[in-house]
Amino acid sequence: MITDGITDGPQPKHAQLREILERRVAGELKPGDPLPGERALEEEFGVSRITVRRAIGDLVAAGKLTRVRGKGTFVAPPPLVGGIHLASLSDEMRGHEVEASARVLEAAVEPAPPAAAAFFGTAGPHIHLRRLRLGGGEPYGVDDAWYNAALAPGLLERDLEHSVYRVLEEAYGVVVAQAEQTVAALAACPEEAELLLVEPGAPLLQVVRLASTAGTAGTAGTASATPAAPVEYCTSLYRTDRYRLRGRVSREAG
Repeated sequence: MITDGITDGPQPKHAQLREILERRVAGELKPGDPLPGERALEEEFGVSRITVRRAIGDLVAAGKLTRVRGKGTFVAPPPLVGGIHLASLSDEMRGHEVEASARVLEAAVEPAPPAAAAFFGTAGPHIHLRRLRLGGGEPYGVDDAWYNAALAPGLLERDLEHSVYRVLEEAYGVVVAQAEQTVAALAACPEEAELLLVEPGAPLLQVVRLASTAGTAGTAGTASATPAAPVEYCTSLYRTDRYRLRGRVSREAG
């Protein structure tokens, strides 16, 4: 039954259909619900396949819908908005009432690549952990991380399906307190696309994090200063429809 009409007015038909579908997503459907197939939408609204595909494509680009290869189009979960403060992805998901988990893809103790070795001050061997990060069972990102083996011996023998930061703190007394992050955009390669259930070439958000302990400052008459210790060198790739970064900036006077 047609509840909304498509007219021949000044607004393009694909834009009219996009607004109708967006209202349905907001009012009638919930995250994970499937959208009717393209043929069903063509018949319901009396429009062409091109019009349907363009309307759906606009909503996918806006993060309202998500395509799953071989299955169809579904209502997307609300994007997880991370801040520029230092927090694990598990903690950020918990703050948004999303169930966080991870699937281990690779786990080994081996020589670190040059960038990680330079950060740790030694090529290692160090702890290599690659995980698929899930929210509510759905893929959000892939973490390819290296951990300082001197600080967390036996890390790979522990439960790593949730927050590694929590394991570091509770099992080793290692508290990640500061980090330098670099953010970039890149296109998903076939392997990443398969893991994240996106099309090859889809845009991904890349975050490279170099995380350390805080260290301590020495004062007269007390123990000497303790330098910050490098803990983690991690490259994360996130689906742009499910994870975003938001921060506040200000302009310095003068």
